[in-house]
Amino acid sequence: MNLDPEIRARAEKIKVLLMDVDGVMTNGNLYHFPDKDGTMIETKGFDSQDGIALTWMQWNGFRTGVISGRESLGTVERARQLKMNYVYQGHIEKIPILEEIMAEGKFEKEQIAYIGDDLTDIVVMHRVGLAVAVANARPEVKREAHHVTDASGGHGAVREVIEVILKAQNLWDGILRKYEVQQT
Repeated sequence: MNLDPEIRARAEKIKVLLMDVDGVMTNGNLYHFPDKDGTMIETKGFDSQDGIALTWMQWNGFRTGVISGRESLGTVERARQLKMNYVYQGHIEKIPILEEIMAEGKFEKEQIAYIGDDLTDIVVMHRVGLAVAVANARPEVKREAHHVTDASGGHGAVREVIEVILKAQNLWDGILRKYEVQQT
């Protein structure tokens, strides 16, 4: 992957990866099923390759998290499995959450990457060092992003961003060596 020099320079500084959930970690589809009492249960699908890449971020000392407008037990469980540092749900107004994360970790905006897909994400994207829109993002979001992924949300977009960050920080070869991947 040939990285644009500006994107590489931005990715070199990243210490925190934050993202929306629906439309970024998932394809945006929500499925509702009744339980035995007739209560509706929501479920969604998460991409497994995004998941392992988020684990690599943890292994390499990065902090990860989600800021979502929706509340979902599925998101809580996925974040727990991936040992995410930040899980904020039910927040359409995302700037106070970003500011809280920045203050708590003493992070500068240049150290934060954010992946989004819809209008509520743009305000966060304006306040981070690397703003990424997924391929299926709204056109307005793509226009505001520093980078747009080739992959759609729920189909490897998060993995794609993580590879950009790991490559920019010269950590990708270590991942390849761990899995005995022959490098060319």
